[in-house]
Amino acid sequence: MEAFGIIGMSMGTMGFIFAINAITRIGKLEKQLKETGVLDKDFKSE
Repeated sequence: MEAFGIIGMSMGTMGFIFAINAITRIGKLEKQLKETGVLDKDFKSE
C-alpha cells in the first residue's frame, strides 16, 4: 500500500515542478510581448 503513497508523492512533485515551469514561461512571454509592443506596458496578468 505504501507504493500508492510513493506514486502519489511522485506525481504531486512532478505537477508542482510543471506548474512552476509554466508560471516562469508565462512571465517571460509577457515580458517579451511588452517589449515588442504587443501588450501595453502597464498590463497586469490576473
